[in-house]
Order: sequence, then C-alpha cells, then structure tokens
Amino acid sequence: MTKPLKIALLGCGVVGSQVVRLLREQEGDLAARVGAPLELAGVAVRKIGRKRDTEIDPELLTTDAESLVTRDDVDIVVEVIGGIEPARSLILSAMASGKSVVTANKALLAEDGATIHRAARENNADLYFEASVAGAIPLLRPLRESMAGDRVQRVLGIVNGTTNYILDKMDSTGASFTDALEEAQALGYAEADPTADVEGFDAAAKAAILAGIAFHTRVTAADVYREGITEITAADVASAEAMGYVIKLLAICARSDDGGSVGVRVHPAMIPRSHPLAGVREAYNAVFVEAESAGRLMFYGAGAGGAPTASAVLGDIVAVARNRIANTRGPEESTYADLRVHPMGDSITRCHVSLDVADKPGVLARVAEIFAKHDVSIQTVRQEGRGDDAQLVIVSHRATDAALQATIGSLREMDIVRAVAGVMRVEGDEAP
Repeated sequence: MTKPLKIALLGCGVVGSQVVRLLREQEGDLAARVGAPLELAGVAVRKIGRKRDTEIDPELLTTDAESLVTRDDVDIVVEVIGGIEPARSLILSAMASGKSVVTANKALLAEDGATIHRAARENNADLYFEASVAGAIPLLRPLRESMAGDRVQRVLGIVNGTTNYILDKMDSTGASFTDALEEAQALGYAEADPTADVEGFDAAAKAAILAGIAFHTRVTAADVYREGITEITAADVASAEAMGYVIKLLAICARSDDGGSVGVRVHPAMIPRSHPLAGVREAYNAVFVEAESAGRLMFYGAGAGGAPTASAVLGDIVAVARNRIANTRGPEESTYADLRVHPMGDSITRCHVSLDVADKPGVLARVAEIFAKHDVSIQTVRQEGRGDDAQLVIVSHRATDAALQATIGSLREMDIVRAVAGVMRVEGDEAP
C-alpha cells in the first residue's frame, strides 16, 4: 500500500456524519479496495460544539473550511453542505489547489455545473457526483460510463422520495395531500419547509443532471419545465384509480422524434398500474432508462437518507482515490452533442381530461370536434350521467403539449362545458 490519502469533509449533517461513520467502520476494507488507507484530515462545520449523530475527534473539527480545502496534505475534498454558496467557492478553491472533489450537491450542479466541470478540467481534477441523484442507486455512473457506447432515447423516473411517499399514501389510503404531507413530515421524509420537494425544484435539479449525462448536452435547472404536486386532490387520485392509473411525480428526459432536441420536464402524471414505475412505493426512487441497444433498464432503491446517500459518496471516494494512486482521471463532462432543449409545448405526451358537461344529445360530438380542431385524437371516453349534467372523462392519444393545452383552453370556452374538473398528463406506453 502507498501512503494514506487524506480526505477533507465539508459538512457533517445527516449525510456527512454517515460518511464519517462508514470511513471509520470500513477502514480496513476501504484501504484494501483502494490500495491505500483513507484518513480524515478534517471536517468543516458551522458550529464545533453541536451534537452530531456520529462521534468525531474534536481535533478534526474546524470552522475554517477555506483553509481546510487548500491544505497541502489533503488529496480529496468531499462536499455535502448543499446549496450554491459557500459550496461553489470551496469546490473551486479545492480544485485550484489540486484536489479532486466528490459532491452530492444537485442544486449547484444543476445551476452552475459548467463552472465546476470547467474548473475540474483546467486543474486536472476529478469530479464525481453519484450521490447528487437518487441517493444510493447506482445511476449516474452507469449512464456516464456503462452506457457510453449506446444511444439513450428516454429517461423516466421517480427521483424525489418525499413526493412519492405523499402520492403513495394518497393512493393507498385515500388521504388528502395535506394529511399525507403531515405524515411524511412526522416520519422525517419531508422537511418542515417542503417547498423544494412538493413544488418539484428538487426533482428538476436531478432531471437536469440526468439529461446532461444521458444526452451529452449541457442542461441547467432553468431549462427544466416544472410542476409540483400541491394541486393534486384525493378526487384526482380516485379518478386515476378508476381508470387503472396511479399518479406519480415524474422526471422525464426525452429525445425528440427527429433526434435534434431534447425535452426535460418534471410534473405529476398518470401512469398505468402495469408500468414498472407504478409499483414504486413510499419514499423509494426508481429510474427507467430506454436505450437503442440496451433496451429498457430500471434502477430502483433508496433515493435519500443519510446512510444510503453516504454509500454513494463512499463509492465515489473509492473511485477518486484509485484514480489518484494510478495518476489518472475519471471521465470528464461530455457535451459534444449540444442538442437544443426544446420548450414544454414541443414535448409529446398524452392527457387525461375530466369535464362536467350538460347531459344532452350532441355534447360528445361537439367535444370531439374541439379535439379534432387541434389535431388531437381521442383514445378513450367514459361518460357518467348526473341528473341534468354528466361527466366526461377523456384520454387522448399522443400529441404535442402545446396542442393539448390549446384543446383544454377551447374546452373551457364551450357553453356546454360547466367546468374542466381535472387535467393530468399521461405517461407510459401501456394502455390502461
């Protein structure tokens, strides 16, 4: 074995404390796998006296993160602070000082990944970030390395455990959104301020990272169309169930039919209960990848939590450590394709529309005319009488989202339509 490799850890919260624990408990195994011992050089924290989940030698703790990441004896910097600053500045300082970096920071990579990747390239440093998407699930490295010889067509995934837990409880128990959210918070699956999760910001950052790797194109969080789940009602969930669907918050990254652009979006959607993603329960994550040669692949597992995320961090640490011993680097950012990120209106999807209409002859024909006017064909129709009114539930065939939204707008203007009671996109190839 060579001399020990020194690790500087930035942040010692839920994930950081588990990284410390795993480094200590698996010290011998990690040294054997790397070919050299891994030692903590220091841990940067905001407050030294705060109680932590894992006991840490007080001499390792410091509030001077900048000095820690630029120390001559540090080889690898692990960043689990999160957010944009000071994480970005510290990572750039580390790379400028010749350190390789492991990070779990999805927000930073999705907002300003170009700067971080450029710094890694210019300073001949490694940048690994498996833990930034889907926790413990090995996903980014298979996309970036194992599938480097294939052409990915589509990535469809559940990448936020909080929202999946909420929607799963609404589906399995009939709970309201508010009740399911409160339960998720009580169990620690949701933060006191759940905005980043329930409004789709967390999933959008992950979608940007996934799309960038899958399609060799730089994608930022600003490129991602985003809708959250706060407007989903128990009635929406019940309607989906009646038609053989379940509602999930999906991250969808897909090539256009002509291959010249990609669409990246996050929004709730109905998927058939026969789809593999429909059975993903509670706070688990799963990502469905479709590639030309490999076909359909599914990655499933714990998408969050201290220990699962720390597992992904440790995997990256081992990879980076091996590279440093071999005096080599892992793969750089690949953006050679430079595809256009098209707007949501150009994305191809289907739509479930629930209409309250007057129950009289000719209503269905007039509604069908509106769909035909916007070049949207109808796949299924279900009608239920309610006295003088009726409910029409329509599922369209595939069309551009712009055409579907124009259709819904026209339906709202019809005198025979009392209300557009519900609108939900539909994903998944299988019929209900």
